[in-house]
Amino acid sequence: MLQRDTNVGTGTLAGGLPFRELWEDWPLRLLVIEDDPDLNRQLTTALADAGYVVDRAFDGEEGHYLGESEPYDAVILDIGLPKMDGISVLEAWRRAGRAMPVLILTARDRWSDKVQGFDAGADDYVAKPFHLEEVLARIRALLRRSAGHAKSELNCGSVRLDTRTGRVSVDGNPVKLTSHEYRLLSYLMHHTGRVVSRSELVEHLYDQDFDRDSNTIEVFVGRVRKKLGVDVIQTVRGLGYLLTPPGNAS
Repeated sequence: MLQRDTNVGTGTLAGGLPFRELWEDWPLRLLVIEDDPDLNRQLTTALADAGYVVDRAFDGEEGHYLGESEPYDAVILDIGLPKMDGISVLEAWRRAGRAMPVLILTARDRWSDKVQGFDAGADDYVAKPFHLEEVLARIRALLRRSAGHAKSELNCGSVRLDTRTGRVSVDGNPVKLTSHEYRLLSYLMHHTGRVVSRSELVEHLYDQDFDRDSNTIEVFVGRVRKKLGVDVIQTVRGLGYLLTPPGNAS
């Protein structure tokens, strides 16, 4: 279970491992599909406390629908699900061209089940029982790799973002951001060099039930620009925003 520290921005996971409240790889949106209510709640709580936007499902049919219709950055998927098993869910996603990273959870520890999961399109595998810290670490690694980043540190010119500690700095000087500001910057830095539309940012910054308003994105972009003090976020008129080192904008 998670233990929350009263200091803003700090806390500890079970076992004494530190985490940064409202940080980690935030703005990334995850889906948890697990039929056990307690485990589903524990995973969702741990991921939310680590800073992710999290939706959840309790059976294969609902999970399959969400994964097919919503733009998740990664999915945690149990194999032994009611209504539609996890392998079938994953195979259906891959046939439909859904390429988000998928971490499989299962009570089965036989090598043949692991092979079946990987062959169906899984990106990683954790057998129950497991430590939540391991799941969080594997999710961080999957997200970095899916965005083409091998290390936990993301850089754009003089701007540096450490996805492991949640720290942002410019020329080595720390920059203090609010949770939503960090979400926005982190998503743009995970997609450096690509134009990201307002609608895409809204979809990944807020969960399924949140009242989404794309107009707030412009406000957050303005705040982040001011706090960074360097011109790395470019507005591409009519398209969205582009994160690029100063001098590289077209």
